[in-house]
Amino acid sequence: MTSGQGGIHRGRSPRRQPHRPAGRRLSRCAAVVLALAVALVVAGCGQAGQGAPVAPRTMSLSSEAFSQGILPQRYTCHGDRVNPPLDWSGAPAGTRALALVMDDADAPISPYIYWIVFNISPATRDIQAGRLPPGAQVADNSKGTVGYSPPCPAHGHQYRFNIYALNAPLQLKGGASLTAAWSAIAEHALARGRLQVTVDP
Repeated sequence: MTSGQGGIHRGRSPRRQPHRPAGRRLSRCAAVVLALAVALVVAGCGQAGQGAPVAPRTMSLSSEAFSQGILPQRYTCHGDRVNPPLDWSGAPAGTRALALVMDDADAPISPYIYWIVFNISPATRDIQAGRLPPGAQVADNSKGTVGYSPPCPAHGHQYRFNIYALNAPLQLKGGASLTAAWSAIAEHALARGRLQVTVDP
């Protein structure tokens, strides 16, 4: 189980361009901007209120399905293609919603997002395999679909699951764009927990 420091940078939102048919990835310009935003997420650089810094806060994130940091084949394109079960703890006081993000830990430049779930109830402590908590919403991913995009690496690859405590529910509907969801999470993040896994096809 691995956890990280809370806070992501609230800054200029990158524009998400239509993907190309093969892979439907972000445009180079938007990808670079989003990469910078993710770099700030990793660094724990966040702001709240009128620019006041957010004190680093840590949550815990784990999964009973992972053994020795390995993502089982069931949760990849070679298996059932469903999201894995996850559970978390440590949301700070003032948490009004939670968000879950899965991204590519090995992406060289462009951050690739496989899954964004937001407006999870703060009373919720886990997510079951292939299911969503009641009332939770799902945003667009880097593939251009809404939902969990199972990873499909050709070789050993690392992925990150991130849980965010938010100070307010996101004013977005299901199917929101990737960049809109990222920007809103950045604006409202109070804390973060992280779990990194490896997939060996």
